[in-house]
Amino acid sequence: MEPNIELAKPRDFGELISDTFTFIKQNLKPLLKFFFIFCGFFVVATAASTILLAVRAMNLVQSVDPNDFDSQTVFGRFLPLLWVYLLLAVFVILQAVTFNVMVLSFMTIYKQKRNVPPTTEEMWGYIKFYFLRILGSSILLYILLIFGLLFCFIPGIYLAPIFALVPAIMIMENTSFGYAFNQSFKLIRDNWWVTFGVFVVVYIILAVLNYIVNLPATILGAGNLFLHLTSKTSAPLSLTAIVLSAVLQSFTYFFQILLLVAVGLCYYNLSESKEGTSLMERMDEFGKGSTEPGPQPEEY
Repeated sequence: MEPNIELAKPRDFGELISDTFTFIKQNLKPLLKFFFIFCGFFVVATAASTILLAVRAMNLVQSVDPNDFDSQTVFGRFLPLLWVYLLLAVFVILQAVTFNVMVLSFMTIYKQKRNVPPTTEEMWGYIKFYFLRILGSSILLYILLIFGLLFCFIPGIYLAPIFALVPAIMIMENTSFGYAFNQSFKLIRDNWWVTFGVFVVVYIILAVLNYIVNLPATILGAGNLFLHLTSKTSAPLSLTAIVLSAVLQSFTYFFQILLLVAVGLCYYNLSESKEGTSLMERMDEFGKGSTEPGPQPEEY
């Protein structure tokens, strides 16, 4: 039987990719369980909001008469659509942050317990402790990233892998946003291309997986468009395509675990390569009794 993978060790480019899949394979069952326990509500809410938004948009388009255009009437009809869109955006953000905290907390406790998956109680303690911190930090990082993309696009590309490490540092080192922000620049120095390359490969894999899963909805949508152009009676099929697309999209959320595990492994790789954190921890713990896993005092 293959031993559980060790997280805190230096890795080259190929090992970062292969160990991402190995870690998920070895811990797929508990990761799936925690995904449904902690993220299930937001996934269902996101799917329901997506269906509601698409149905209302379809009804709005069908009800607008181009020969009787009134800007005030159209704006009044679009206003409820805007509220549904904002609701969808909120659920998407909450789902993404919860999943982010869940995976990174899982990896942190897994390392603390010497390659043993955490319990539900341990996971809940970490998620409660870090959720609001990561939520606020993620919003700030996205704002900074958008500004970087607006300025000639290149700064945003450069900052993306650096910012991806910030939540991992906050959770895995139990530290503040300011420290994690500075530490991410320090760790990735001289290793930006390797980290960026890992994320690009994972994004390509995610794009392929998402395309495969959403292919039935794409085919159904194309068939719906063909029937609409030929018979002008495709409303039932449109609703079917909308529901199917939302349901399939819900399944693709779990694929984001590839990117999050890759982020965690990149952090451990950079940390061990530059600072040997795991080795120093073992030396400090030599001769000491084991302690329960949990958030430790913040480091600055």
